[in-house]
Amino acid sequence: MAQLHNRISRRELKERIQQDPTPRTTISFYCYFKIAEPSVFRNQLYKDLKEMGLLGRIYIAEEGINAQVSIPTANLETFSTYLYAIEPLNGLRLNVAVDDDGKSFYVLDIKVRKNIVADGITDPAFDMANRGKYVNAEQFNQLTNDPNTVVIDMRNHYEFEVGHFENAIEVPSDTFREQLPMAVDMMKADKDKNIIMYCTGGIRCEKASAYMLHQGFKNVFHLEGGIIHYTNQVKEKGLSNKFHGKNFVFDQRLGERITNEIIAKCHQCGQPADTHVNCVNDACHLLFIQCDECKAKFENCCSKECQDFIHLPEEEQKKLRSGVDKGRNVFNKSKAKLQETIRKTPR
Repeated sequence: MAQLHNRISRRELKERIQQDPTPRTTISFYCYFKIAEPSVFRNQLYKDLKEMGLLGRIYIAEEGINAQVSIPTANLETFSTYLYAIEPLNGLRLNVAVDDDGKSFYVLDIKVRKNIVADGITDPAFDMANRGKYVNAEQFNQLTNDPNTVVIDMRNHYEFEVGHFENAIEVPSDTFREQLPMAVDMMKADKDKNIIMYCTGGIRCEKASAYMLHQGFKNVFHLEGGIIHYTNQVKEKGLSNKFHGKNFVFDQRLGERITNEIIAKCHQCGQPADTHVNCVNDACHLLFIQCDECKAKFENCCSKECQDFIHLPEEEQKKLRSGVDKGRNVFNKSKAKLQETIRKTPR
C-alpha cells in the first residue's frame, strides 16, 4: 500500500523546494460534480499525483474538487492527461498562475471536506446546477461598461484591499459563508440590474451566482476562471485590463502582481504597500501588509510587542505560546485592540 500521507516535517520540505532548481508551474482548478465516495477518490488521487511530483492543496467533497497545485513543468502534459481521463473533469480549464516563481507549495495536502467551499447554506432546495452565466474577459469588459451593471467582489476583505476591479463592490467580511447573505441584502434594491460576481479562480463566484439565483435574482453572471483567467485572457487578446493592483493568492507567494499600481497601505505606518506577510512571532503569525521599512524596523513582526517576544529565550517563548489559539489571525480593521497596539508603537 502506498503512503497516503506525508511523513516528513514541513520545515524540511519547505527547505527542499526552496533549493530545488526543477522548473515548476502553479495551477488552480475546480469542478462541481458528484463524488459518491470522497475518501476513496481522495486516496487514489493522492497516490497518483504524488508519483508525478505534484505539490499543493486539494479539497475533495461530495460536491466536487477544489485545487491549487504546483507541478514539475515537464509533467504538465502527463498531469492534464490524467485529470482529463476522469470523465467529469475532461476538458476542465486549468488556470495557470500569472506571476509564478515555482515555489508556491512545498507539500501535498489532499483533504476530504463537507464542502469544497464553506458556504453555510442549509436549504436542501439549493442546487449548484442552477448557476449564473459565464462571462469571459471580453464580455466582462463590455458588460461593465453598461451603467446597469453591478460588479461584486466575492473575496475576503484582505484580498480586496490589495487589488480589485474598477467600481467593484466589496462585501466586507472575513468568510465566504458570511458574504453570501450579505451580498443578497446589499443588492435588494438592484434586483433588476446585471450582477457580475468574481473571485480569484472562479469557484466562489460560481457558487455565489447560484445562491443569488436561488434568492430570486435574475440577471446574474460570474467571471469565468476568476481574476487569474481574466488576466491571462487580457494579455493574450490585448484587451483593456480593468483589474488594478495585486491578486491575493492562498499559497507561499501570497500575491500575483497584475498591475504596477499599489492601492493598499502598510498596516503599520500607512505608506503605500501591498505585500502580505505573516508575523514571524510563532505565538501570533498575523497576516498583514508591511512595507520594507517597517519590515526592517520591526524585524518582520506586526508590532513592538511581538518584536520584544521573539527576543525572549526560546524556552520562555515556548512557555508563553502554550495553549494559545491563534484562530484565523488576519488583520481586520474591526480589531480595535490590534489597531491600538500598532497606533501606540513608537515610530
